[in-house]
Amino acid sequence: MAENTKKIILVSNDDGIRSEGILKLASALRRVGTVYVVAPDREKSAASHSLTLHRPLRVDETGPRMYAVDGTPTDCVTLALHGIMPVRPDIVVSGINKGGNMGEDVLYSGTVSAAMEGTLLGIPSIAVSLAARDDFDFSQAAAFSARLTRYVLKKGVPKDTLLNVNVPAVKNIKGYRATTQGKRFFTDAVVEKLDPRGRKYYWIGGDLERWEGGSDADYRAVQDGYISITPIHLDMTSHSSIEELKGWRLR
Repeated sequence: MAENTKKIILVSNDDGIRSEGILKLASALRRVGTVYVVAPDREKSAASHSLTLHRPLRVDETGPRMYAVDGTPTDCVTLALHGIMPVRPDIVVSGINKGGNMGEDVLYSGTVSAAMEGTLLGIPSIAVSLAARDDFDFSQAAAFSARLTRYVLKKGVPKDTLLNVNVPAVKNIKGYRATTQGKRFFTDAVVEKLDPRGRKYYWIGGDLERWEGGSDADYRAVQDGYISITPIHLDMTSHSSIEELKGWRLR
């Protein structure tokens, strides 16, 4: 344990620094190393990988090695490395998010984007989400996060790759699976309504219609009661399409 206590862990999220998920995660990870929490001062869900460029950012110290930032999850990781932390972290762990981050969620999720920023900066990074809608019990997700963090600190992760973890909200988790990114479809992705004065307004986000993906997809593992671990690579090039594009003759 003496070796692990020397490790420096940066914890962030998109649900805000006061969320139960980040508090449970930080508590579990303090058994692994020295934890710094740098997170948004309020909920920033679906912030994606946005940076705040057109105004200054404020930082408040809310406790020992805990800092609230009035910006996005990506802002938090950037500020942590370049302005807040006295030492470079050995790992970034983002979460525990209230709700799953599977399929296309990885493109919108602030939780995943915090881990993505860590990966861009050359630090092994993990994003953790609890696939529940209510009655959030973060204990199993926090315990697994500590276990996985210990392993990654010893073994590392593939280059330019983050681990996107989704934990099922069941009492008896069967284990974990290495998974691929699934795909989901919604009904009525934009809902149009009228306010009391007769003016239109819109809600983005419809009901889940169905999932698609093979037997090794993230959502299927969670549905089957397994923790899903999906490796997400920063290079989004469709390498299989390169040869086809080379054959195009644009005039």
